Amino acid sequence: MNIKHKNMKNYRKQTQRVRGGQIRSPFGETSEPIYMNSGYVFNTAEEARDKFAGIEEGYLYSRYGNPTVSVFEERMALNENAEACFATSSGMSAIFGSLMCFLNFGDEVVSSHSLFGSCYHIFDHILPRYGIQSKLIDGTSIEEWQQHITTKTKCVFIETPSNPTMEIVDIQKVSNIAHKHGAIVIVDNIFASPILQKPMEFGADVVLYSGTKHIDGQGRSIGGAILSNKNFYDNFVKPFMRHTGPTLSPFNAWILLKGLETLEYRIEQHCHNAEKISQFLLDHPKVETTIYPFSPNHPQHELARLQMIKGGSIISFIPKSKDPFPLMNSLELFDISNNLGDTKSLITHPATTTHRIVGEEGRKLLNITDNLIRLSIGLEDADDLIEDLEKSFLLI
Repeated sequence: MNIKHKNMKNYRKQTQRVRGGQIRSPFGETSEPIYMNSGYVFNTAEEARDKFAGIEEGYLYSRYGNPTVSVFEERMALNENAEACFATSSGMSAIFGSLMCFLNFGDEVVSSHSLFGSCYHIFDHILPRYGIQSKLIDGTSIEEWQQHITTKTKCVFIETPSNPTMEIVDIQKVSNIAHKHGAIVIVDNIFASPILQKPMEFGADVVLYSGTKHIDGQGRSIGGAILSNKNFYDNFVKPFMRHTGPTLSPFNAWILLKGLETLEYRIEQHCHNAEKISQFLLDHPKVETTIYPFSPNHPQHELARLQMIKGGSIISFIPKSKDPFPLMNSLELFDISNNLGDTKSLITHPATTTHRIVGEEGRKLLNITDNLIRLSIGLEDADDLIEDLEKSFLLI
């Protein structure tokens, strides 16, 4: 259930992220209340009948809807200028749910092949088991999108910037191609966050988030969100998610609400630090390749600047050393983790963690070398992070 409030759309985004969808109990609390209940009672049997029939508005069961979750959904929808939002138990449940609620046996989906490991596994292994054909292509090539999107295509999936090689897909051009053939466009906007990129402004129909990443951004909570128009929400997302059950916990929704309040300011500092560190890596003699969307050496940096406000918090790089583990193990401030978008800086070896499931051949296709390293830049002092990296470079 989405709660509608008067005039909130007239306010600017930061105000919406703090105030959007807010409801208060009769106790008049300042912070949003946490409704940690599983079910709801009805005054009469007739009221229960009418609410289940949709004749009367109201909450039925927290798998279907919950007041705390509704506030988070409304706030996310306002931020995205979307008509509707369904909050999910994780980012991956948002991704899988957005596909399975819409696709049927015999349908075809086209996606860029540069994907997060679990996403790649969905397209390469899981969807084919349901008779859904997946075409994985070079997402940076408009010619390949033109070639592979046809009248048979039901859905187009885009991850931009991609994880971990930072490929940028032209959302506007791909959306134009897809819509000409009657396909919907789903964009995984996790790396960019709701602050840096607005896919719907470039033609996307559905936008997905892992709230676990920047939205919480403090390593406390797992959650996700599917943003769409009202038609997609009412006819596909809501009935599928209600009956399959990957809904967001009220407590996690409350944590994500607190994260939204400070998201813009955290993202600004994340980007400031990442830009400084990407320049350090770009100039370093022991680094072979630095990958950051706003760096002038990025092959699509002009497109990245067109679609994104800033370059984001994630940097990937390839050291000249063939073995990245000594570098990773000698760092003091960077924590080794598979997560990203946290206030604490994290370092990841994709080949053995996030993209291990893709396999060696799959990683070659995705240009993920055995010595590629992904950094998630946090909110520490950037100079301390640079000194930590420099000390580690001296050891290899």
